[in-house]
Amino acid sequence: MTVRISGTTKLCSIFGDPVEQTLSPQMHNAAFKALSLDMLYVPFHVTPGGLPAAINAIKAMGIVGVNITIPHKQSVMELIDEVDEQARLIGSVNTIVNRDGLLTGYNTDGQGYLASLTGETGFDVHDNSVVILGAGGTARSIAYNLLKASASRVLIANRTVEKAEALRNDLRSIFPQAHIDASGLNIAPELSQADLLINTTSLGMMGKGGAHAPVDLTTLPPAAIVSDIVFKPLHTPLLIDAEARGHMIHTGLGMLVCQGALGFELWTGREAPIDIMHKAAADALEDD
Repeated sequence: MTVRISGTTKLCSIFGDPVEQTLSPQMHNAAFKALSLDMLYVPFHVTPGGLPAAINAIKAMGIVGVNITIPHKQSVMELIDEVDEQARLIGSVNTIVNRDGLLTGYNTDGQGYLASLTGETGFDVHDNSVVILGAGGTARSIAYNLLKASASRVLIANRTVEKAEALRNDLRSIFPQAHIDASGLNIAPELSQADLLINTTSLGMMGKGGAHAPVDLTTLPPAAIVSDIVFKPLHTPLLIDAEARGHMIHTGLGMLVCQGALGFELWTGREAPIDIMHKAAADALEDD
């Protein structure tokens, strides 16, 4: 893809440690080109120690918008000017918008996840039981949006139970009437009641977790959907196991595209060309 750069080209970016795995540049640059926007998306490897300087650089360099990824989604909140109410409740930021030097943080992870899940599987969260593997920033955002959409029960299962309990307590303070539980990863009885299982951990990502699914799916009901936010590889050990057992599966590519599309719209004020963004991300995955 040929990119024209001039003195008026506006810059967007992603800050993370690492950023080598990102597909966001291909996705956003394809969208900019499709809408004839004089904009360019470039990834920057930003370590935790370099984050304050990088945030200052957004203002100094006039960067229009930035995606924030691991490990900065929570620490960045103290470094920007404003945090959107939903992002504040979730407790993490994945998108920054620079409006004339005022940096505002948003969280599009959970909204993007639900848009992808509903669009690809037809699953209705309302009155359904969900098990989430992991208790990090993405789990927090997804759980918040599931509860906002009236999930009947959300179980946070994490290797470190204390982290799961901390997230459960935070969510209960926001949704005091909701059924929210926490546990370790020994969840066979809980899985037997689940309508949706979501992996938000890095297990299954290339080079992490080996070739085994993070949990045993034996007790999961046949009609339950199995979802994994990892997109490299697209079919993780968890999804391969689930598909072999006859479950409908949901890969991480759709969430990547949908959360990115929401950020694109915040930066540009234009409707995101989702089909073009999806194709660009899928093509980039195939090229790897």
